[in-house]
This record gives sequence, structure tokens and C-alpha cells, in this order.
Amino acid sequence: MLKKLPIGIQTFSEIREEDYLYIDKTEIALELIESYKYSFLSRPRRFGKSLFLSTLKEIFEGNKKLFEGLHIYDKWDFEDIYPVIKIDFAKGRVEDRENLDDRILKILKENQDNLGIECEYTSDSAGCFRELIVKAHQKYQKKVVILVDEYDKPILDNIENQEKASKIRDGLGILHF
Repeated sequence: MLKKLPIGIQTFSEIREEDYLYIDKTEIALELIESYKYSFLSRPRRFGKSLFLSTLKEIFEGNKKLFEGLHIYDKWDFEDIYPVIKIDFAKGRVEDRENLDDRILKILKENQDNLGIECEYTSDSAGCFRELIVKAHQKYQKKVVILVDEYDKPILDNIENQEKASKIRDGLGILHF
């Protein structure tokens, strides 16, 4: 019987748990993890970047059962769990710099909740981001994995207005470290 095609599904766990067709890219994921400290993935839209980041997140969070039968299954120590901060700008539209700052703070709050961490910087996105990384490292005694998806969408949402797009680009500077 043919497997269902995962059209529009960008979540690795959903694809694996619902038995959709999945082309194993975990060998590439493992090579990337073992070879690079920082990676920038640039591929055309609708080319699987979000799914790949979701796969990386599941690897670092140690969700071994999702990888059964895949290349990485017996080559990665799934007991070695890392704190993951995922920043995703895919949902909604960013209207201006203030809206971007609010969105970043909301995303950071979701990550605080996921990691069981509370930041003191609640109105300063750059301060909160730094604090979240430091506290995650202290709490878990592991390197912190930071995954950023759709980083360019807030700029593209405003591409027709050069001034707005530039201010939003500058606001995304908090993600550079």
C-alpha cells in the first residue's frame, strides 16, 4: 500500500507518527550537526527547510522513537538531550517594528515555558533572548540549540515599504550573536 504524501505538513513528528511518506534526510542532519557550529540553510520556498528544522529539533530533544528505521537511529545518542530554542516567524504578518518586537517577546515566552525558565527581561527582546540562552545553559548544563525558521518573512511582509522593511530588518538583529 502506498503511503500518504505529507503535502503541507512541516512537522517531522506528525509525518512519522501518522506514517506519511518520508525521504530520510537524517544522514544530512547528522553530518550538519557533527561538522558545523553554525549553519545557515538557504533553499527556495516550499523546499523543506521548516521540516528539516523540525527534524533537527526532534533529534536534539532526544525523541528516538521518531527515528526508528532511519539513518541516524543507531548513530546518535538520543539520551543526550539539549535545550532547544525555536524561533519561527511563519505565522501571521508583521506590520511594523513594534509588532515585530511584540512577536519576538511572545516567541521567547513560549520558549521559556517549554524549557521551564522565567526571564526577568520581559519587555526587552534582546535582553530576554540573551537571558534565555544563559539560563537554558545553566539549567541543562548543555549547549543551547537555537533554530530560526522563516527569519526573512517579517521583512518580506513589508518589502513594498523600504523604510518599514529596514526597521524590521534592524529589529531582527537581536538574533545575531
